[in-house]
Amino acid sequence: MNDKLIRLAERRERLVAQAAAQRMTLAQNIEPWRTPLARADQGLAALRYIKSHPAWIVGGVVLLAALRPARVGKWLGRGWVTWQMMRKLRGR
Repeated sequence: MNDKLIRLAERRERLVAQAAAQRMTLAQNIEPWRTPLARADQGLAALRYIKSHPAWIVGGVVLLAALRPARVGKWLGRGWVTWQMMRKLRGR
């Protein structure tokens, strides 16, 4: 019986080492995907927020309808410039 316990302990030790090596390999393979997956997660969170607050969609459509197409372009341009400035201020 003692011999069987020794073999089990050795096998467990090998399996634990193998699992650690697999975790390291997986971490190295996933690293290039970390940023794109984080962006996708942020996008999904934004979609969930919009889904739970449908008034924002209605408000946006009403705003676009109220502003004439020329004004929409003007405001989109201002929004783009503001967004670019915020990104530069944050250092991204």
